[in-house]
Amino acid sequence: MKKNKNPIRVKEGSGNVFADLGFPNPEREQLKARLTLQIYRLLKDRGLTQAKAGAILGIRQPHVSGLMRGQSGNFSVERLMDFLTALGQNVEITVRPASKERGGVSLVLR
Repeated sequence: MKKNKNPIRVKEGSGNVFADLGFPNPEREQLKARLTLQIYRLLKDRGLTQAKAGAILGIRQPHVSGLMRGQSGNFSVERLMDFLTALGQNVEITVRPASKERGGVSLVLR
């Protein structure tokens, strides 16, 4: 077996790829990604066309196409939550004391 002169360096992730990559507001980006994934799953499970999904969500088909490709950048967290309610989902926000000095954001999907 040939030895590699340049070994691959591996660093354990923090659990938030957006933080690991240095994105500003990584918690918000992770939340948007998880909300977008849930919207994607709902649309796929229902077998909706992008045009029909757009009619339900109140957006144009090209924006649905972006969502289906994981592009949530154009939408706020609030707007993504509005999409979930339009798809018949309840969205709950819970605020509780943090165990650290600085709090965090998490999303529980059921």
